[in-house]
Amino acid sequence: MGSTKYIMSAGELKRKDNSICFRNEGKNVYLPIENIKELYLMNEVTINTKLLDFLAQNSVVVHFFNYYQGYSGSYYPKDHYCSGRLLVKQVQCFEERRLQTARAIVRGIAENIYEVLYHYYKHDKKEVKDTIDWLHKDVILRINETSGIKELLACEGEIWARFYGEFVHFLPEDFSMNKRVKRPPDNPINALISFGNTLLYTKTISAIYQTHLDQRISFLHEPAERRFSLSLDISEVFKPVIVYRTIFELVNNRKLQVEKHFERKVNYCILNEDGRKVFIEAFENRLESVFYHSRLKRKVSYRTALKLDCYKLIKWILEEKEFVPFSIKENV
Repeated sequence: MGSTKYIMSAGELKRKDNSICFRNEGKNVYLPIENIKELYLMNEVTINTKLLDFLAQNSVVVHFFNYYQGYSGSYYPKDHYCSGRLLVKQVQCFEERRLQTARAIVRGIAENIYEVLYHYYKHDKKEVKDTIDWLHKDVILRINETSGIKELLACEGEIWARFYGEFVHFLPEDFSMNKRVKRPPDNPINALISFGNTLLYTKTISAIYQTHLDQRISFLHEPAERRFSLSLDISEVFKPVIVYRTIFELVNNRKLQVEKHFERKVNYCILNEDGRKVFIEAFENRLESVFYHSRLKRKVSYRTALKLDCYKLIKWILEEKEFVPFSIKENV
């Protein structure tokens, strides 16, 4: 998994010379710091300030998850890419061009969902035709005519709802979804969506950290005091290709099974440890998979594509060069 390390078990994490030492059940595992850019703590892990200082010196971002596999927060070393000029311009863009920027994001969501559904339409799932026609003909026009953020968010919500409604046509019955439930998820498909979306959100936090963008100033989502809302904006367009294609592949190939990989209680459903390992491996593999970038004329990974969208946004903020988020169809 390259520069990302996942700690799945409970234990203690500390600095040992120039390595990170994870102690679990009397055994030590050493992780060389030069190979790490992100740490994911998926269980109860004890850490100390000596370790945090060591991680900060090496610009390592740490993501914390709770029992329900929800995102608790990140340890985010002090900004090492700071630009007062970009910060001022980002605020100006929010004030003057927020709707235009947000429209581009929702347009990207719709177009990428269209491509995911069209794949199933080509493979004899003709039941999805009404939704792909709606996405192709009606939605883009509606997005362009929205007069405010609330109206645009309502449109986005309808796009996702229509997408969820098509799952019944290409997922097995035990992964059916009556409605989207998040905190906590109530069935296997909601558990997968929540876990996948959270992983992508944290990957986007790490991508933005490598740029001069300010995480707090977003365009589609309302800027919030308790979350990195720009990461929500940028990750939305990638959900169809990174999160949902991963889910569909794992479920339809029976690599994830309800009876083997989920823990169910009265009011929630989450992946068990084996399920998390299966999903994380597939998720990381998809992030590292490459496609031919039609504009750069070379192969890039989806992890790189996340960062490229950050740079596109910077170009839009500073130079007003049209912001067109990642497109599955165009591979840009």
